[in-house]
Amino acid sequence: MKTKEKTFDTKELFERRMAKARYKVNINNRILLWLDDKRNPFENEEWLRYSPIEKPFKVVWVKTYRQFVRWIQKNGLPDAICFDHDISDFSFDIIGFLFHKCPLRREKTGYDCAKWLVNYCYENNIALPKWNIQSSNVPGKENINGIFKSYSKYFKNREVCKDI
Repeated sequence: MKTKEKTFDTKELFERRMAKARYKVNINNRILLWLDDKRNPFENEEWLRYSPIEKPFKVVWVKTYRQFVRWIQKNGLPDAICFDHDISDFSFDIIGFLFHKCPLRREKTGYDCAKWLVNYCYENNIALPKWNIQSSNVPGKENINGIFKSYSKYFKNREVCKDI
């Protein structure tokens, strides 16, 4: 009989701790991943009007394609992402240059980040986080929105087909 009482006490304590942990996670741990090489979200909070989520949230600023990919691979998807198209990130493509007559330097843009993100979500069978685009490059903005809308439509239809 005493063993059951101890188990109950342990279970009750566990449930209380979990309730406290859930409360903490829901309030202050939302993350906005800010992809932009020039607009500093910490110097001028006016840029944060582009955020697709409301405050409070923590801002993580990444400036390059490589930083963007590494952050998501290490931490998982954030709650929201703000994209700039022209991030001026150049990489050297020696193999492409030698064997495929491609330019030696290739610019990685916000669109490349968007394509990588869609592929990541597809491979992990997850929905995209909320997004917005603060780029002044209109065609680049349309391309990013287009790939995200296409994937969102695919993901939603996949869910509907699963229920049938």
